[in-house]
Formats: sequence, C-alpha cells, structure tokens
Amino acid sequence: MHAPPPSDATPGQTTEGYRQGLGKRQIQMISVGGAIGTGLFLGAGSRLQAVGPSLAIVYLVCGVFSFLMLRALGELVMYRPTSGSFVSYAQEFLGSRASYVAGALSFFSWAMTGIVDITAVALYMHFWGVFAVVPQWVMALMALVVITCMNLIGVKWFGEMEFWFSIIKIAALLAFLVVGTAILGLRVPVDGHSTGIQLITEHGGLFPHGMLPALVLIQGVVFAYYGIEMIGTAAGECKNAREVLPSAINNVIWRIMIFYVGTVTLLVLLLPWSAYQAGVSPFVTFFSRLGVPGVDSLMNIVVLTAALSSLNSGLYSTGRVLRALALNGTAPRYLAHMNKQAVPAAAILTTVAIYLVGVGLNYLLPSQIFEIVLNMASIGIVSTWCFIVLCQIKLRQAIRAGRIAPTGFAMPGAPVTAWLTVAFFISILGLMLFDYPTGTYSIMAIPALAALLFVGWKAASHTPLNVVPQTIPSAELTDDADFTPPRAE
Repeated sequence: MHAPPPSDATPGQTTEGYRQGLGKRQIQMISVGGAIGTGLFLGAGSRLQAVGPSLAIVYLVCGVFSFLMLRALGELVMYRPTSGSFVSYAQEFLGSRASYVAGALSFFSWAMTGIVDITAVALYMHFWGVFAVVPQWVMALMALVVITCMNLIGVKWFGEMEFWFSIIKIAALLAFLVVGTAILGLRVPVDGHSTGIQLITEHGGLFPHGMLPALVLIQGVVFAYYGIEMIGTAAGECKNAREVLPSAINNVIWRIMIFYVGTVTLLVLLLPWSAYQAGVSPFVTFFSRLGVPGVDSLMNIVVLTAALSSLNSGLYSTGRVLRALALNGTAPRYLAHMNKQAVPAAAILTTVAIYLVGVGLNYLLPSQIFEIVLNMASIGIVSTWCFIVLCQIKLRQAIRAGRIAPTGFAMPGAPVTAWLTVAFFISILGLMLFDYPTGTYSIMAIPALAALLFVGWKAASHTPLNVVPQTIPSAELTDDADFTPPRAE
C-alpha cells in the first residue's frame, strides 16, 4: 500500500512547472462559477420554451449525477492533485490511449463550448439597441481578444477574474431569488398575471409537451453543468488543495439545488413558461416585465459576465489539457511551451485559433450557431465525465486491493453510484438521436470524430516530455502573498 505520490517541486510550484497561484477564496469561487454559467443564464430561456416547468426536474436529475461525477473527481484529486486533471488520471489508470481520447474529447467540447460562449456574448450585446448595428461576429471577436489577453498574464490573475465574475453571478441570482420570492409571497401580479402554482396547472402542467421532450432535453441540460469539473484542474495550481477541495466540492450540490432547481421553479411561478423564449435570458424577460426602468439592462450585464466567465474558464482548461497531452507525447510538442508567467501560452493560443472558427460561424450562421454547437459540445462533455468516473472506479479497485492508501474523500455509494453515473451519461447519447435535426446529426458525426482521433493518435510521437519547472524569482515569491517563499538551501 502506498500514499499519494509526493511532489518534488519547489514550494509555490508544481512538478509540471505551474505556479500555485490560486488561494482558498479563489478555488471556492471557481467551484461556484463553474456551476453557474451560460447554460442557466441564456440556455434556460429556450429550455423553458421547449419543455415548460419540467425543466426544474431535468435540472435536478442531471445535477445529482453531475455532483456524483464531481465527487469521483474529488477522490482522484485527493489522491494526487495535478493540473493535468483527468488526462493525467486516465494516463495512470486507463492507459495512454484512453488518456489521449479523454484529452482530445475534452479539448473538442471546450472548443465547442467556447464558440457557444462567444455567441452568447454577441447575443447579450445586441440586447442594447445601440449595438444592434454591430454585426454579431464583431462582438464575438472583441470578447475573444479580451479574454485571451487575461489568460496569458498568469494564473493568479485568472483566479482573481473568476473570483469577481463569480461574485457578480451569485449576487445577481440571489437578488433574483429575493425579489422573486417577495413578489410570489406578496402575490404581486407580474405583467398582468397572478403569480403562483396556477401558472403551472393552468398552462399544461409539469409536462405541457409530454415526457419525451423532457427526456430529450437532458443532453442540453448537461451542458449547463459543464465546467464544474474545472475545479479538479484548478486544484493543481492551488496551495493546500487537499484541505480546500472537499468543502468546495460538497458545497456544489446545494448550489445546484438553489441556483438551478430553485431558480427555474421560481421563474415558472412568476410568469407563464411560454413567456420565456430562446435567445433571451429568462432573467432579463422577468425583470423587463416588472416594468422597473434599467433593471433588465442591469441583469443583461450580469448574464454577459457569466458568458465571459465561461469563456475564460474554457481557455484555462483547454490550455492545461492540451499541455498535458503534449507532455504525454500524444499532442504536438509545441503545446508544452509555457511563457514567463508559467502559463501554457501555446496551448491557449491554439484554442483561440479554434474559437476564431466560431467567430466565422457567427458570421455565416448567426441564428443557428448556438443550438448546433451546443449539441456537438454535449458529446465531448459526456465523454469527459465518463472518463473521470472510470478513473475513479480504477482508483477504488486499487484501494481495495491495498495498492493505494484510502484518500479520505471517498465517492459516496461507490462503486454502485459510479456505474449508475456512467450508464446515465451514456444514455444521454442515445437520447440525442431523438433531438432531430441537430442532435441526430451530432450523433451521426461521431464516426468522423473517431476517425480524426485515430489519425491524431497515429501521428503522435508517443514520447513523453520531461518537464523542468521554471525557477521563480525569489523577489516575486516574497512580494506575492499567495506564494510561499522558497526554502533556503
């Protein structure tokens, strides 16, 4: 039996060459921000239009399995924190091929998600009439330039930006919950409608379009939770990760209950579900119906922040995932390059190149791009999460065999819950077949995606790279409160 591998990195630095620039408050907020994003602020509008009040039930079911996946990841991180996250774990527990596929599909899903996010930014900007004349693709490009610059200047600044993005998102949702609950409790009419349960019972009930649309929608709702696994990547650049991570992960479940299930339930009790529409944030719809001047614009600023936060997180994650693949020898060597700020600049800029394709799609298909890319991203999301749980299953097998010491943060109910979670994620791919045309076409594209993965595997060198961590100047470490000064020799 052995304990988690010791680190041979210098203080304030990881064995992969990253700097431990993320503090406890930043990790806590990253865990929150990862669970609150574009899928709620923008996607909930079209989802309510599609399935009505049953959206709250779909969010609940997907949230439970997403949390179980996160607990599986938490057990892996407690075993060995690493910025390579599930790519590194797949390499250890499932082998090189699995690690390559996991990383490539994660990159694919984050690339697709980034296109969704820059599309969302452009849609939000068009809410204000003054920007109506600016083409959607121009807005998308401006957002990409800003977030790219912020990702290249250092992990501490990434963490600080995510901290404040998360503060804004949480404050906005809490404000909605307080205002909405007060209006509901006082029975104040909204837009000429009486609030309350009759808005559900008198408009088709929980399933106004039947059960099948709600089932099919699961693949889209899973997208709303994508990003919660980023806490596993961020843990590799966090001091005292084993102390900070358990509480950060355990708090995610109640955030899901309040911010997703509670929020959607409140939305359908305040306005008829048919009042919400695709392309418009349901929160903007609600506040605009209140008739309070400027409140809808304020909420639109908040949802714009959420989209920028998601785009920022995507660049952070793909940069680390691509570099992990390069270190394993299954991606081009140039992707392992880091700049003077210990940021994987080559990998980040490669991701930006993919996002530029999204800018082009915004030019060619401005009205359809959100739903098309959302479905494609779901394939990568489901695959990534399956790999995470499969790695946890192998870890638990090693623990039971006595080869690895218990982590002290076991996934609850494993291995039963682990296999149920894998089965649930795989079933989502089957449900996508019924989401014609975009979901059906996305599943039909899987063979082409598999062919690209095969070509990439054959073209790889499969020669792992040795990492020599950069030396951090002692003055920089001393001046930065988030870093521990190096030991004297």
